[in-house]
Amino acid sequence: MPNDADVSPSAIAPLRQPVFRMLWLAWLAANVTMWMNDVASAWLMTSLSGSAFMVAMVQAASTLPVFVLGLPSGALADIIDRRKYFAATQLWVAIVAVVLSGLAFTGRLTAELLLALTFANGIGLALRWPVFAAIIPDLVPRHELPAALALNGVAMNMSRIIGPVVAGALIASAGSAYVFLLNSLLAIVAFTLILRWRSEPKVSTLPGERFVAAMRVGLQHVMQSPPMRAVLARIFLFFLQSTSLTALLPLVARDVHGGGAGAYTTLLAAMGSGAIIAALNLTRLRKRLEREAFVRWSTLLHAACAVIVVLVPTLWIAVPAMVVAGMAWISAANSLTVVAQMGLPNWVRARGMSIYQMALMGGSAAGAAVWGYIATLTSVTTSIVVASVVGPAVLLLTRRHVTIGAHDEDLTPARPTVRVPPPVIEIPPDKGPVMVTIEYLIDPARAADFNAVMQETRRARLRQGALSWGLFRDTTRPERYIEYFLDENWVEHQRRLERFTAADLGLRERRLAFHVGPEAPQMRRYVAEAVGGRADTSDMAAN
Repeated sequence: MPNDADVSPSAIAPLRQPVFRMLWLAWLAANVTMWMNDVASAWLMTSLSGSAFMVAMVQAASTLPVFVLGLPSGALADIIDRRKYFAATQLWVAIVAVVLSGLAFTGRLTAELLLALTFANGIGLALRWPVFAAIIPDLVPRHELPAALALNGVAMNMSRIIGPVVAGALIASAGSAYVFLLNSLLAIVAFTLILRWRSEPKVSTLPGERFVAAMRVGLQHVMQSPPMRAVLARIFLFFLQSTSLTALLPLVARDVHGGGAGAYTTLLAAMGSGAIIAALNLTRLRKRLEREAFVRWSTLLHAACAVIVVLVPTLWIAVPAMVVAGMAWISAANSLTVVAQMGLPNWVRARGMSIYQMALMGGSAAGAAVWGYIATLTSVTTSIVVASVVGPAVLLLTRRHVTIGAHDEDLTPARPTVRVPPPVIEIPPDKGPVMVTIEYLIDPARAADFNAVMQETRRARLRQGALSWGLFRDTTRPERYIEYFLDENWVEHQRRLERFTAADLGLRERRLAFHVGPEAPQMRRYVAEAVGGRADTSDMAAN
């Protein structure tokens, strides 16, 4: 059955939180500008270039920066003031909109320049998304998190309706330049709302993480988390398939249904309407299916609707199909986002969600490029039909190897009780690496079970930032095991205690239950000594 954490008292309960409501409005305004920019850019490209590949590359250009800059932006969001960082990203989007508007008004905008500025606008999206994703769990209670994430989907899809409708009206009546001008004004409004937010400062006695080390730890945490790896694979495959419809939608509206900007915005608005309807009813829908089945059926339904949109050249049939496609799209995307959010502790959440967004946008950018190229070689209809067959087929073929779990770990911060003698030598914060050894005495008859728990321990140590980990067995005393792990330096070793969660403590208790010695397992800490002028740790770190 679905996890109880997915059940919320009300779909709009998070909006009762004043701070969440204010930032949600800022997020809505920010996404309206994004959709207006994408719609105006995609439609303008149809007049600047007749190539289906160039039209599809508008979406690729807007999403590729998230794939390239996702991890660095997530690291920044975890180690600096999130309020200032969020505001700065929104200011960047406003500046890009002003430049784009100026070039459009003066008639100097070319297809290549439009792609370049779309890419620049995508940089703002890449920088702001991880910080907003990391903020949400701090603004609402845990049981309201699925509803809060669904409301973010509502904001995204309201903007999917408002943005295209406003953009389409302005394009038809005044021109694309006025769309870009309105974008800059809305971006400034969102910037002002963000500045009104007063966030709580981080409480830590340790210095902030270094930028490169923070990226390493974030990537390592996600790669050592089986649930996160499954979510990344699922979101990549889903957007690789589903992007075929949205990336080629301007050409679907023009060539398949013989319409103009009005038909394009109508189809987009229909998809957004379906997403909003589903988002407000996700709590009820999740009671019927487990997460994996929910995502699988949503993927199949989206593919079926995409085929209907391009094979039935009647707008009155395409619009309801787009509504259902929007419902399926938000159902799959929101379910995977909830799993990702609940699978990340707060200290690494922005980095983890940035990697999640990299997978999402990587699938989107790859899909836009691949299906756009296939549409150039064949036709728009053929490309979308192929995507709708290939995507679900790959999902079904991998369903036994890549599944998202139905249960969440307890990632509440916890402070472990560590019995280890304090250092008697002075250790500078950047001194390292630091090696920790723990000695266990294990009943040989339980060695296999102990090794299984230690494999979980390995992943947990690496998720917390260890450079390497190993388990050794004494050749003369089969019951004696030595675990070791390596931290980058002394301050990173101390930071490990701040990263412990209730799930880590539970794993620690399971590990200690195997120990049969008269005293607790002995822990020793060693700091690297300089040999020949520097610490030589290459052999240890190679594990």
